Amino acid sequence: MRVPRIFHDGIYAAGDNIQLSPDASHHVINVLHMKPGQSIILFNGGGGYFDCTIQSVVRKHNVDVEIGQHHTDDKTPTLHLTLAQGVARGQRMDYTLQKAVELGVTGIVPVLCEHGTVKLAGERQDKRLEHWRKLIINACEQCGVNRIPSLQSPQNLDDWVGKQCTGLKIILHPESERSLSHLRQPDRNIVLLVGPEGGFSDREVRLALANGYQAVRFGPRVLRTETAAVVAITACQVLWGDICA
Repeated sequence: MRVPRIFHDGIYAAGDNIQLSPDASHHVINVLHMKPGQSIILFNGGGGYFDCTIQSVVRKHNVDVEIGQHHTDDKTPTLHLTLAQGVARGQRMDYTLQKAVELGVTGIVPVLCEHGTVKLAGERQDKRLEHWRKLIINACEQCGVNRIPSLQSPQNLDDWVGKQCTGLKIILHPESERSLSHLRQPDRNIVLLVGPEGGFSDREVRLALANGYQAVRFGPRVLRTETAAVVAITACQVLWGDICA
């Protein structure tokens, strides 16, 4: 039986007794229906994980655990892959971020584009970022990643492409004549720029190319934004990373 993995922020060590956060306690009690004496795995996003034992369930919403042995296995990706994703609506964006984490991205940047339909500012942006952060953590719990990928605040595409990013910079563009296999093998760093539902404008593509991005396409079909990101990350990992074909 697979031992559940739970994210719990903070600093702790073998032998400590701690109380899980309200969110983690709720998950253990009401979703997993676990009892004292059962085992869970805790990780704090800083690397590695701990074997733990549930000590008590207090008033049906607090869980105390004893911290056991620490393991250093990080499942750290061999590629340092940043996904700069054009912000898409609702579940499409959620799906993209979830699958990106499972496939081994190390950083995520939501990008606001000309053809994007999602407007983010103020409280709405804060709520969206918190939602995305929880989704990323949940994906790490599921897939075994012990270091939480970074999540930046949404940025305008014009501002993002002008930043000094090291490594291979790729923009997905269905009219490109090149595929991923035509590009040089990166040292380790890749920035992958994927458009929203409406794609990139011609001006945005020209701007990205002027700032060192290389345009590629994935076959003869135009992919949805959530499909494009998953296909592109997978292809990078198969060609240069740690996914085995």
